[in-house]
Amino acid sequence: MTTDSITAVEAPPRERVQAVRRRYARRGDRATVRDWAYTAYLTVILGFVYVVPVVYLVRTSRPLLSLPSPETAVPVACLTAAAAVWGAQLTGRFWGPLVLKPFLLHVFMTTDLSPTHYLDTIARRRLAYAGAGTLLGLCTAAFLATDVFDHPGSALFAQGLAVAAGTGALAPVAWLWGQVRTVRENALLAGAVAAAGAVLAPLGRSALLGGGGLWLVVAVLVAAAAVLGRTAFRSVRTVDLARLARESARAAEAQTFAWTGTLHHALDLYRPEPHGLTSALRRPDGRLRGHLAQGAVRALRTRGRALAATAFLPAGGVLLTLGVAEPDARTATLSWLAGAVCVYWGSGWTGETWRGLRDELTFAPLYGEWWGGVFARTLAWPVVAVTVMAGAACGVTLLARWPVPDGRAADAALLAAGTVVLVLGARFLREMKMNLPIELLLPVITPLGDLSGLRVFVWQFDGLVVVLAGVLVMNELPSASGAVLTASALTAWCLWAGLRRTGWARRGLLTRLRRI
Repeated sequence: MTTDSITAVEAPPRERVQAVRRRYARRGDRATVRDWAYTAYLTVILGFVYVVPVVYLVRTSRPLLSLPSPETAVPVACLTAAAAVWGAQLTGRFWGPLVLKPFLLHVFMTTDLSPTHYLDTIARRRLAYAGAGTLLGLCTAAFLATDVFDHPGSALFAQGLAVAAGTGALAPVAWLWGQVRTVRENALLAGAVAAAGAVLAPLGRSALLGGGGLWLVVAVLVAAAAVLGRTAFRSVRTVDLARLARESARAAEAQTFAWTGTLHHALDLYRPEPHGLTSALRRPDGRLRGHLAQGAVRALRTRGRALAATAFLPAGGVLLTLGVAEPDARTATLSWLAGAVCVYWGSGWTGETWRGLRDELTFAPLYGEWWGGVFARTLAWPVVAVTVMAGAACGVTLLARWPVPDGRAADAALLAAGTVVLVLGARFLREMKMNLPIELLLPVITPLGDLSGLRVFVWQFDGLVVVLAGVLVMNELPSASGAVLTASALTAWCLWAGLRRTGWARRGLLTRLRRI
């Protein structure tokens, strides 16, 4: 054994970890300066084209949420903090701060080092970045959607900034907690957050605190961050390394898909695997159940996605109905957009039949089944589920608001139905997406530079873009019938574009010609 090897063995754990990281940083396939420069350039272009106009329009109009006093801001602060903690927990279950590059993690796992030595430092660094990002995001949202920052010297401004800082301290800790603790402990934390918000919201508005309700919220956030942070970092030494290796491998694969322009494939990696209820797909006599029954059973095999769909679809139906029936134009548009987006998200969680349809249309039929059977078997459940849940919520909302202002009940029902149809078409377009078309990478030379990255960006989120653009166009049309016709035309285009993506239109035509 040489002197260098003896020194390496006797070096403290911190220096050994740093040596491995330095060696890994000098690898040949790392990002170059040109790569980072292009990413920065593309970010600036996207911000200039998309972000700047939105910020200008929002700041030149009336704020979405007016908070005249600290007392009125307490419920908003509690809801925002709770949503940030819940989102951080959920993110941690899939992609937590301890996720490393698979090769780097494998090197560390094969040594005698404790997980604390090579995970603690990277966790603290990432939590610091996440805290800064959360603080910046909350301040930006408050600047755009509220009037908190309109008076920088007011008490509401100082207290609101403190709440954002407290949330920025608690949310990253919840991110780590979501990864290192069990599902039961995460559920207990989510319930405790909901209970704390339910208690603080009315207590902070009481006259006993003399307008200091937001400071009470800040104190609770800071105390919770300290307690949860201490417990979460103690759990790093007992982390399941095998599970962490699987998460790191999946994260690396998803990152590769995202960087190569196929974000939908990256998201598919995080779909939960169906389990249970396999025998329920067949009747007692051995025959398969009907299309609706099969779709419902397959949806229940991924219970988390089914619960999310059950929550988002009715909520979206309520929001879009309030939007189409609201006399205030600006509030109506925002509610309409939010409702359409909720229905769009919920429609993708109704089951796995969307992906099954894409797979069946991509490959040639093996048994010569009539083409209509594929669509009936795969689309019956999601279409019925979305229509029933969102439509029931729309109907209940219309009945609760009866009579609708200005007698717009029939128009509101038409607009809600047209929006649901448009959302289903946009979801079909998104789920039929294959690999990134090569022609989208061709340069688009403009006075602003190469804007080919914008086409790739729009292609990545084409379903959401269709929903947002369709709702805005429908909102500008003077009549409900014209809006419904526009939604129907956009839906027809989405269906045809989705079929073209899978190549089904060409193969189906050739098959029918051969049969003739």
